Amino acid sequence: MTADQRKKMIILMINMFIAIGSFGIIIPILPAYLESINEGGKAAGLMIAIFAGAQFIFSPIAGKWTDQYGRRKMIIYGLTGLTLSMFIFYFVDSIWLLYASRIVGGIGAALLIPAIFAYVADITTMEQRAKGNSYISAAMSLGIVVGPGIGGFLADYGIKFPFLISALVSLVSVIFSFVVLKESQQKVEGFMPVDDETMAKKLVRSVRMPFFIPLIITLVMSFGLMAFESVIGLFVDNQYNATPQDIALMVTSTGLVSVIVQLFVVDRMVTRFGEGKILNIFISVAAFGFLLSIFANSFELFFGISLLIFLATSILRPVLNTLISKLAGNEQGFAMGMNNAYMSIGNILGPTLGGLLYDVQIIYPFVLGLLLLMITLFITILWQKNKNSKTRVKAMI
Repeated sequence: MTADQRKKMIILMINMFIAIGSFGIIIPILPAYLESINEGGKAAGLMIAIFAGAQFIFSPIAGKWTDQYGRRKMIIYGLTGLTLSMFIFYFVDSIWLLYASRIVGGIGAALLIPAIFAYVADITTMEQRAKGNSYISAAMSLGIVVGPGIGGFLADYGIKFPFLISALVSLVSVIFSFVVLKESQQKVEGFMPVDDETMAKKLVRSVRMPFFIPLIITLVMSFGLMAFESVIGLFVDNQYNATPQDIALMVTSTGLVSVIVQLFVVDRMVTRFGEGKILNIFISVAAFGFLLSIFANSFELFFGISLLIFLATSILRPVLNTLISKLAGNEQGFAMGMNNAYMSIGNILGPTLGGLLYDVQIIYPFVLGLLLLMITLFITILWQKNKNSKTRVKAMI
């Protein structure tokens, strides 16, 4: 990358790190906080599902606005929504107002995420795309590393104190972006965003796009993974009597693995093996991790299995983003918006069903995750075979 590209990437990475880190602060104390207001697995699942629902509804709109009004504005507006959500979370105790804060946060994420990845597409070549997406994903993972560690420490000063620090740190990201971030979007001849499309029309249009099957893979994979992630804090608390500090250590460790892999491994693996093989290998690894988690009989063993699962997902997410971006052509905003929307569908259904299943039997969310990852692997293999067959036919013609 050139010096200018590296400068812009660093700004985006700092931006994403602060935004995700501010949310990561609350992860270790969320189970204890929900218990303090007499809520359990259902509430934990709904917290994530409501966030994802708002994100899903606004993602197609955000993708259009990202192409139409520019990446910078959407990044700033998105960060502002996340900041407001954190402040609401700190000042209220009503479960319904907490759910409302998740709606605000989901809208913020819908504006932020497609704009960030569209910005990366603007400043990188096709060959650099995997590296650029990996860097952004690494910044997200680093935020998850640092945030929970700080949250576990801050919990000693009061169960809600981490929420206040989270809101203030998120506010810093808004100010930082407003001051240093420049617009990246270049006008593309022959393409103008469609202004009159509803979300339903965008979903229908996405079916005809070359990146539709990767979107489906994203949806199904997100469904299974979020069924797992939404209850993991409650699970280790209930099953192994894990403290907020234990949860912070686990999340920090899995995040650290993600950072290392995304900074130093993903780009090299994609260059050597291609996106298809990487998807097959690491969906299989994640499924194997889910299988092992069903039989884990100690916190230490579950900790190690979680490292394996998060290792796989830290590779899968930037690879899927890269694959969709490469197939999107000039419609980067639309593609990233739909990627966010399909991921949100999985993020809605996964935590909702996972939370309900957790209250029935705490191991059921992991069984659900295993089954859905197996379905994801099946879809991925079929799509690649069909794609390779079409390529061979074109070559013969």
